[in-house]
Amino acid sequence: MENNPNPRSFKDPTYRIGKLATANKPPVSVYPQTVLQEAITIMLANDVSQIAVMASERDVRGMVSWKSIGSRLALGYNCKIVNDCIDRHYEVSADDSLFQAIRLIARHGYVLVRDSTKRICGIVTVYDLSQQFGQFVEPFLLIGEIENYIRHLIDGKFTADELASIKDPSDTRREINGVLDLTFGEYVRLLENPRGWIKLELQIDRKIFVKHLDEVRRIRNDVMHFDPKGIAEDDLNVLRRFVQFFQQLNEIDRGSSSNSLPLKESS
Repeated sequence: MENNPNPRSFKDPTYRIGKLATANKPPVSVYPQTVLQEAITIMLANDVSQIAVMASERDVRGMVSWKSIGSRLALGYNCKIVNDCIDRHYEVSADDSLFQAIRLIARHGYVLVRDSTKRICGIVTVYDLSQQFGQFVEPFLLIGEIENYIRHLIDGKFTADELASIKDPSDTRREINGVLDLTFGEYVRLLENPRGWIKLELQIDRKIFVKHLDEVRRIRNDVMHFDPKGIAEDDLNVLRRFVQFFQQLNEIDRGSSSNSLPLKESS
């Protein structure tokens, strides 16, 4: 069998720590002979808990931090220069898996990142990790909340046969016995039908609602395919606004004497 002269190229599937923005921003650093007062001022000015002690961009001597300074002062050390308060440093390669580096970051609060040229190219802290995982997790949580609201709206309003009728006829392997069996696309098909929509008894415009719901379906598909860069900020804002919309409906529903709001059907 001949080799394919134009093999399909695949992106690296591993989420490497070098993909983080902070792993590609040279860290704040000082020299070993830097006066300690100067290092403290740099830490305060940059709002960081630790700084690298480096002789050059490839030669790391250690780290100085609030912890290293405080512990030595508590023991009566006469700290004049950074080298008097230095601790060992921890580093990883930019090609290392982020998930392999997590334990090291969690234990020590940071890792320095070294690139393929042996240069220190960045630092990743616990704060950076929390920010990054917040960006990863937020779309999943928002989509989950939206889906729960949709299920709440639909639940008890349709028979099992009505729900099963919206399934793609070619999808013979899956059964629909209740709301939990529906896909996001099936939510859209169910509610874009005026006969289905009227069962919700909502005083909002069907076409506008379904348009936004279909947009959420598209974003959900992108999220589930997982791009290490995350989803676009515009798409994230769409999810946030739709959740806020449902929360407002829920507040109105709670304050109403009935369990539902009157319907307004679009033309």
